[in-house]
Amino acid sequence: MKNIDSINHVKGKSVYLDDIPQQEGALHGLVFDSPIAHGRIIKLDFQEALNLPGVIEIYTAKDIPGINELGIIVEDEPLLAEEELHFVGQAIAIIIAETELIARKAKKLINIEFEEFPIITDEREARIKEQFIVPPRTFKLGDTSKAFAQCDYVIDGVAKSGGQEHLYIETQGAYVVPIENDCLMVHSSTQGPTSVQKIVARILGISMHKVEVDVRRLGGAFGGKEDQATPIAAMAALAAYLLKKPVKLVLHRLDDMRMTGKRHPYTSDFKIGLNKDLKIIAFETDYMQNAGAAADLSPAIMERSLFHSTNSYFIPNVRATAYSCKTNLPPNTAFRGFGAPQAMFVLESAIAKAAEVIGVDAKKIQETNLLKENDEFPYGQIAKNVNSNGAWSQLEKIQSIDNIEKEIALYNEQKDHFKKGMAIMPISFGISFTNVSMNQARALVHIYQDGSIGVSTGAIEMGQGVNTKLVQVASKVFSVNKNRIKLETTNTTRVANTSPTAASSGADLNGKALEIACNALLSRLIQSASEILGVSESDISLKNEEVLVENSAVSLNWERLVLESYFKRVKLSEKGHYATPQIHFDKNKEKGHPFAYHVYGAAVFTATVDCVKGIYDIEKVNIVHDFGKSMNKLIDNGQIEGALVQGIGWMTMEEIVYNKKGELMSNALSSYKVPDIYSAPKEVNIEHLETEGDEMAIMRSKAVGEPPLMYGIAAYFAIQNAVKVFNPNYNLKFDAPFTPEKVLLALYEE
Repeated sequence: MKNIDSINHVKGKSVYLDDIPQQEGALHGLVFDSPIAHGRIIKLDFQEALNLPGVIEIYTAKDIPGINELGIIVEDEPLLAEEELHFVGQAIAIIIAETELIARKAKKLINIEFEEFPIITDEREARIKEQFIVPPRTFKLGDTSKAFAQCDYVIDGVAKSGGQEHLYIETQGAYVVPIENDCLMVHSSTQGPTSVQKIVARILGISMHKVEVDVRRLGGAFGGKEDQATPIAAMAALAAYLLKKPVKLVLHRLDDMRMTGKRHPYTSDFKIGLNKDLKIIAFETDYMQNAGAAADLSPAIMERSLFHSTNSYFIPNVRATAYSCKTNLPPNTAFRGFGAPQAMFVLESAIAKAAEVIGVDAKKIQETNLLKENDEFPYGQIAKNVNSNGAWSQLEKIQSIDNIEKEIALYNEQKDHFKKGMAIMPISFGISFTNVSMNQARALVHIYQDGSIGVSTGAIEMGQGVNTKLVQVASKVFSVNKNRIKLETTNTTRVANTSPTAASSGADLNGKALEIACNALLSRLIQSASEILGVSESDISLKNEEVLVENSAVSLNWERLVLESYFKRVKLSEKGHYATPQIHFDKNKEKGHPFAYHVYGAAVFTATVDCVKGIYDIEKVNIVHDFGKSMNKLIDNGQIEGALVQGIGWMTMEEIVYNKKGELMSNALSSYKVPDIYSAPKEVNIEHLETEGDEMAIMRSKAVGEPPLMYGIAAYFAIQNAVKVFNPNYNLKFDAPFTPEKVLLALYEE
C-alpha cells in the first residue's frame, strides 16, 4: 500500500495546524522571552506596549490561575518565569494582540531590567560543580576493576558529540478555541496530546476532561514535539481561557530555533580493555549529558544512553555512569534515537582508538564482539532472536567488505589529493518506552451501516507513515478495501490517556490495540454470518469483502453482512486496549527486561575527502536492516533513508554553537547547515534481513523510526579514516560533528 497521505501532500490539500480556519475575532499570541542566560528580573514594564493600538493583553506568571509548572518527570520548569531567568529564550510573558505583526511591534516596546548571574554552558563544568538535574545513575555487569587487570590492552579517551536542531518544517504552534462550560478545544502540533491536556489543565487549575486536544498531523517532529509543544499550547490556552476568545500562537522559525531545546550534547570519558584475541573484556564510561536549564525529558534520555552503552556488542564487564548536567541553555529534549546515538558514538570511538593503538582494523574488533544469542545486556535482559551476525554476514554477501577495502587501497595509491575511507556501523536498538507504564495504547473502531469504517487511535502522523500502517491493519483483519477506512484525528476525547508517538513504538502499540478491536468486531461479524447462513462459525471466513463458507463465496458480502448485523442489533463499535507484555525494570537494582524486542542491522560507508579543501562526499552506503516481516517496504525504506541522512548530518555538518553568554550563534539556516541533496550519499542500497520478525511487533513488522539514524555514525569514522591515509601524523579525535573546518585542520595536523 502506498502512503495514504502522499497525494494530498503534493497537492497542498493536507491540513496542518496553520491551515485550520480561524474563528472571527481570533487573537494572536507572541512570547516575550529572556535576552539573558542567567539572572534576576529587577524591572518589567509593559505600559508602552499595552498602549499600542491592537494590543489586547500581556500575561505573566501572576495571571496563571493554576500551577505554573511544566515538568512531567521533574517539576522544575515554570511556564512563565517568575523572577529568576535560566536561559536565553525562556518565556517571561505572552503578548496577545489582534495580529501577530502588532504583537511583534509591542514586544519591542517592553522594558526589562535585570541583574546577571554567572553562566554555565559546558556539561563538564556543570559536573565539576555538581550541578545535576537528577542524581547520576550507573549500569553494571561483571567487575570492571578486576577485568581491566586481566586485559592485554587498556585504552582510554574522550568522545564528544554535539547537539542537533530538529528543524521540523512546521514550527511549534497551537490554536485554542474556548467552548461551552469553560472548556477548551486545543489544536496542538504535538506528539503527545495527553501531555498537552494534562499540563494545560494544571496551568489553568481545571480538570483534564475540560481540555480536548485534537491533532490531525504534524509537519515533522523528530522528538522535538514530544514535550516542547506543550508550553506553546499552554500559553495559547491560558490566554484563550482568560479572554474567552480563540488564540493562535505559532513560533517564527528564528524564535523556534532560539527558544527550544535540541539533541543533547554529550562529553564522555571512556576506558576499554581487550585481550590478544581482540575480545573486549571491560568497558567503562562516564556520560556527561548537557541537559540545559530544566529536566524536560533529560532523565529518560540519560537512561536510554545507559541502555545502549554496549550497542550491538557483548562485553562481559561494564560500568556505565550517566550525569544529567544542568546548564544555562534551553532545556534539551527528545530527538530521534533518544540518547542511544550519543552512547553508541562513545563505544565506536573507543573501538576506533583501540584499533589504532593495537594496530588492527576496527572492523576486526567489531566483528569479534558482536552479540550472540543469550548474551546478557548490562541492564540484565538476555538477548533473544539476535541478528547481529546475520546482518554482518549478509552485508558481506552484498559486496565483500574485503573487496571494498582493496578498491579503496588502490584508489588511495593512485590519487594524491583525494582519499577514501571506509567504516562499518552495526546497531542494536531496544524497542519500548523505558518507562514501563507508557507501553500501552487504545483504539476505537466504528463500522457504519454502509460498511465504511472509522478508526481512532493515539498515534500521531508526522510523516513517518503510521496512518498508512494502521489502515493496513484494519484492512487486513477485515479483508476490505482500504478506501472503506478513514483515520480520524487523534483526539483525547475519543482515545484517552495516550502515550506520545515516540520511542519508535507508535505503530506497534496503536497497531496492536487496533488489531485487538478489529478482531473483536470480526468475531462478532462471523458469529452473525453464521446465524444468517445457518452454518458453523468455523466454516466462515472473509476475503476481499466476500463471505466465504468453506473457502467458497456465498450470496453474502461485506456490505450486506454489516447491514444485516446492524438489523440484528449486533454491536458494531469496539475499543481495543494493548499493554506490552513481559517488560519490566527495577530502577533500584538497574536490572530487568525493559524492551519488547531489539532491532539489528549493519551498514558499510565509503567516503571521499578532498584533501585540499577539506570537503567530503559519502560515496556509497550499503545497509542490511532487520525489518522483521515488513508490512510496508516502501514506507520502511523511506524511514531508513531519512534517518540515515539525519544521522550523517549530526555527525558531519550540523553544528550547534552557543557563545559564553548562552546565546545561540547557529540561529538561522544561514549559520546552521543541514544535509541537502548534494550532501546525501550518492548511492544507498538497502537490503532487508530475512527473519521471522517478532510477535511483539505489529504483524511481525519491526519498528523502524529511530534505529537507522545510528548508521550515520559510520560517516564520522569513514571520513576520519580517509584523513588518516592522507596524514599519517594525525591522531584520531572523537569530536562530532566532523565539519569541513575540522577536517581541514586534521589533514594538516603535525
